[in-house]
Amino acid sequence: MLALDLERVSVDFPIYGAESRSLKKRLLGRRIGSRVSYGTRHVITIHALRDVTLRIGRGERVGLTGPNGAGKSTLLRTMAGIYEPARGRVRVAGRVTTMFGLSLGLESDATGMENIRTCGLAAGMTRREIERTAAEIAEFTELGDYLDLPLFAYSAGMKARLGFAIATARQPEILLMDEWIGAGDAAFLQKVHARLHALLAEVGVLVLASHNEGLLGRVCNRIVRLEKGGVAADEALAGKGAPRGVVKNATNTR
Repeated sequence: MLALDLERVSVDFPIYGAESRSLKKRLLGRRIGSRVSYGTRHVITIHALRDVTLRIGRGERVGLTGPNGAGKSTLLRTMAGIYEPARGRVRVAGRVTTMFGLSLGLESDATGMENIRTCGLAAGMTRREIERTAAEIAEFTELGDYLDLPLFAYSAGMKARLGFAIATARQPEILLMDEWIGAGDAAFLQKVHARLHALLAEVGVLVLASHNEGLLGRVCNRIVRLEKGGVAADEALAGKGAPRGVVKNATNTR
């Protein structure tokens, strides 16, 4: 059973070297309010997520929305296991694929083909599986002989092509996306969008963070709104087959 299960999850980021009486620190507290706490003289803590409880099951396409700094990216990275909760529990059943920064995790001094093989090994693929998919990845990127060059010779767009092709080489069970992919030349974007829609048709669970509410309404069947690190609203979209009802003004809203 594919699932993401978060129970009262909190994530804190300590900031060291801060002077307790500084003007900048006082202004920060006014802007962020209850999301900042002051410890010892040289430490303040940003409470990025606070008491977040979410249960996401197979078939759900969850859109994360909310203002900048609400905790959307932090929540995605916590689901992916990149951030460790300070409190609470995260359980993941299923293979997670992430699309955050498409060039993240790629080694600048390695060639494109070396990165394909390294990322495949990191994803748990066998060497035989990697060799089978390497040719398809290379064809999709349209990078040709550049795949034999180190990544520091690539443009940002070329790195994004390679990262996207690697990330989508296998059908994900749980897909976490930080914004929809919308950069690149028009011809390549058509390929990207066609592959994304094919993936979404088969993926077990999708969590997509975006400010584009129109996109979330088209792609998702459930919307979770974050505010100040907590869940402000959690609702199913009418007529889209989401298995959950409306839960507005959640108890962990801050």
